[in-house]
Amino acid sequence: MESIFTWLIAGSILSFFLVRYWMGHKKGEAAARAAAEKGALFSDGPKAQHPKIHTDGCIGCGACITVCPEGDVLGLISGKAAIINGHKCIGHGLCADECPVGAITMVMAKPSSGADIPVISAEHETNVPNLFITGELGGLALIKNAVNQGRDCVDVIAQRFNGTAGRAEEHNVLDVVIVGAGPAGISASLRASEHGLKTVTLERENVGGTVSKYPRQKLVMTSPVAFPTYGKFKKTTLSKEDLLAFWEKVIQRTDLDIHTSEPVETVQKQPDGLFRVRTSLQEYSSRAVVLALGRSGTPRKLGVKGEELSHVLYRLIEADHYTNQNILIVGGGDSAVEAAMGLAHQEGNKVTLSYRKGEFSRLKDRNAKRIEEHMRSGKLIVLFNSMPTEFREGSLSIEVDGQTRELPNDFVWIFAGGTPPSDFLKAAGVAFGTTSSEIPAPAGSQGTLHVLPQSKTVSRQMDEVRPT
Repeated sequence: MESIFTWLIAGSILSFFLVRYWMGHKKGEAAARAAAEKGALFSDGPKAQHPKIHTDGCIGCGACITVCPEGDVLGLISGKAAIINGHKCIGHGLCADECPVGAITMVMAKPSSGADIPVISAEHETNVPNLFITGELGGLALIKNAVNQGRDCVDVIAQRFNGTAGRAEEHNVLDVVIVGAGPAGISASLRASEHGLKTVTLERENVGGTVSKYPRQKLVMTSPVAFPTYGKFKKTTLSKEDLLAFWEKVIQRTDLDIHTSEPVETVQKQPDGLFRVRTSLQEYSSRAVVLALGRSGTPRKLGVKGEELSHVLYRLIEADHYTNQNILIVGGGDSAVEAAMGLAHQEGNKVTLSYRKGEFSRLKDRNAKRIEEHMRSGKLIVLFNSMPTEFREGSLSIEVDGQTRELPNDFVWIFAGGTPPSDFLKAAGVAFGTTSSEIPAPAGSQGTLHVLPQSKTVSRQMDEVRPT
C-alpha cells in the first residue's frame, strides 16, 4: 500500500512538470506563430544572407534561437526551427555554427526583379570582368562578412594575374584600385599588400567608412574574424574608437597607399581591358577594381519646407556636443532610435522622435527594449503616425494623427535612409534587375552569377552592421 502511494506521489509530481512543460511549449509555439504572421506583414523575408533550416535534420533543441543576437529571428514551430522574423536577420551565421546536428546552412536571399539589384557572382564579381563589389553594397551586412569578401575577391584577382601581379608593363598602370576604406576596403587593401599587388585605395571621406560616422562610443558588435596581415581578431564587443584605432594600427604596419578625401566620380572599362578610374583630383588606370562603397549613398530628404536650414541635419557623430536643446529626430529605424536615445541622455535636452508609422517594426531586439524603457520613463517622447510639415528657426510644425502641432525646436536630425549609388554602378556597366537566380558568368571567371537584393533606400545604421 505504501509502495502504491509512493508511486502515485511520484507520478503526480512528474505529471505536473510534464504538463507545465507542455503548456510552456505550446505557449512558446503560439507566440512564434504569431510573430511569424506579424513578421510577414513587415517584409517578404530576409534580404541577404540568412539561415536555411533543413527540417528533416532539425531536432528542435532551440540552440539556434538562443544564440541569435538579433532577438526573435528564429522560433520553434511544430517542434522544428523556423524563421519567424526574417527582416531582422543580418546574416551573423551563429545559428549555423551552434546547431549540433548541422541542420542549418547560410544561404543568400532569393532573387527578385527589382531595378536596384546588382548582379554579382559567388566570387563577388559583377558582369563586368574584373570589377568586384564587396561589403554591404553586395547585399551583406556585418563587418565579418565585409572583411571576408574584401579578402576573398583580392585572392581571386591575384590568382588571375598568376605571377604578373605588381609587374604591369605600363609604369602607371595599377593592378587594382579599391574604392572605399571601410571594413571591406581595408581588408581588400591589406590582402593586396600581402599579394604584392600595385594598389591604391580611394576614400571620399575618412578611413573607417560607415563606422567612422557612428556616434561616439557606439558599440560595434563583431564576430571573430581574420584580418589580412594581422590574423584572428577575437574581440566581440568594442567601441567605434577602439575599432578605428585597431584599423589605424594595422594600416600603419603595412604602409598602405590610402587617399582620403578623394571621391571617385566614374569607373569605366576601356577597350584595352583596363579600367579608367576618375576622381575629383586625378585619373588612375588599373587592371581590376574593387568597389567597397557601402550602400547609404546620398541622404534621403523629406521634401519638407525649411529642410534647407542649417539646423536640419542628417548625421549625428558626437551626441555629447548637444545639451539644453529642443530636438526632433525623424525616422523609425535603428539609426533614428539610437540617436534619439543618445541625445536624450545629454543634460537638458528635450527629445522628440517622429515616426510616420503606428509602431516600430524593424528595430534590433535590444533597441526595441531600450526605446520602450525610454518611453515609459519619459526620457523622450515618441510621436507615431506623424510627419513634420515645416521647419523654422526656433520652431517646427508637425502633423500627428491628422492634427497639426507646433513644437519649439533647435535641431532636427533626419534618418530617412539614403539613395544607393545605383546610377554610379550603372554608368560603370554593372547589370541590374534580373528574374533569374543564375545567369552566365563574365569572361575570365568561374561559375554562375547570383542576384543579391539591394533596397532602394537604407534606413538602418549598422550595429556591426552597415560596413563599407
